[in-house]
Amino acid sequence: MTSRIYEERLGTDRMLPLIFRMAMPAVAAQLVNLLYSIVDRIYIGHIPGIGTDALAGIGVTSSIIILISAFSAIVGGGGAPLAAIALGQGRRERASRILGNGAVLLVGFTVVTSATAYLFITPILTFAGASAHTIGYARDYLSVYLAGTLFVELSVGLNTFINTQGRPAIAMWSVIIGAVLNIGLDPLLIFGFHMGVKGAAWATVISQACSAVWIIGFLTSRRATLRLQPRYMRWDGPIVRSILALGVSPFIMASTESLIGFVLNSSLKAYGDIYISALAIMQSAMLFVSVPLTGFAQGFVPVASYNYGHGNRERLKSCFRIVLLTMFTFNLVLIVLMLCFPHLVAAAFTDDGRLIATVERVMPLFLSGMSIFGLQRACQNTFVALGAARISVFIALLRKVFLLVPLALLLPHFWGMKGVFLAESISDATAAICCTLIFAYQFPRILAHMKAPKAA
Repeated sequence: MTSRIYEERLGTDRMLPLIFRMAMPAVAAQLVNLLYSIVDRIYIGHIPGIGTDALAGIGVTSSIIILISAFSAIVGGGGAPLAAIALGQGRRERASRILGNGAVLLVGFTVVTSATAYLFITPILTFAGASAHTIGYARDYLSVYLAGTLFVELSVGLNTFINTQGRPAIAMWSVIIGAVLNIGLDPLLIFGFHMGVKGAAWATVISQACSAVWIIGFLTSRRATLRLQPRYMRWDGPIVRSILALGVSPFIMASTESLIGFVLNSSLKAYGDIYISALAIMQSAMLFVSVPLTGFAQGFVPVASYNYGHGNRERLKSCFRIVLLTMFTFNLVLIVLMLCFPHLVAAAFTDDGRLIATVERVMPLFLSGMSIFGLQRACQNTFVALGAARISVFIALLRKVFLLVPLALLLPHFWGMKGVFLAESISDATAAICCTLIFAYQFPRILAHMKAPKAA
């Protein structure tokens, strides 16, 4: 099959241009995703008369939506690397079963999460922080969003399987299609059809549906080397367990964001809303660092997984060296620029002089530890690429659950408001150092147990 050429290039092309050829479309797609999320908020915030309360209502739904979307990371982050390893090993049927069972899991996750959220929508939103003024807007948005949960799960969860086949441009277009549609439909439905918050939700659902159709259309076509076929969608216990085992790490990384938001906001509440606003600005700024790194990881993981499955130690080592240097340098440069120019960062989000001054004061406390976080992103994503499930889960838990949550609750007793922001910095730096040390110990052992390269 001539289309297999794309897949086979993962094991033959020069490593540096290959990684960037695979990663850049994913990076572009992630940036576009970030853009339309921001545009979404801008449109909602400008709804006449209700913009402020509506924006707050949408903000309340964010942690719930993050949690629901995180389930797609189990399949995308767990299944796709396993499929790439299987392809590298020449086990094409196993790769097909992983894809098929991954699709079944996504449907199952949709049923469970949507039904639970629908049944308990009001208490969930109240727990998430909705007030009497905002819960109506939150309920309107979330009830419509839940109708499109299947599209979100399928588009996010299956898109990584396109990268696995060495087709990053196809994967990129699936995101761009959704983003462009969302940006266009938002003003049309919100203002043109006077649908308000529900219009924003329907814009998201429709755009995600189109992305899902694009992805499934490709995966079921002859252009795909790894196709979604009904005969491989029969429940396979061992394969499902392997997907779940490796996917727990990406799930934890994605889902704990909602937990962290709740803990940090609760801790800062006692010190005034100005600090919660400052946190929101800095977390938004962090997205401009983390989102491109996520895209880069989506690009290099199939390369690393394929060569690991193929038994090519030297290509795998070369891949990691390039990834480590790129992710560390990119992360460091952007964080240093933010620390040097906090005023410019804050001014991009607000014209409130008091809030800008607050961001300038607390940003060094909050972001300093993230300066070396590129080390963790490189090492942790490589662990995922190699199918090292237990190590990946431990590292995912270490930063957010074992470090950040306890520190955010403990440090304010010693340093007040500063302690909340320091918790993020200390956990980022500590987790990065621990992850790097674990990788330095485990990587040579993983290489030593690799099978010999397969004959061409």
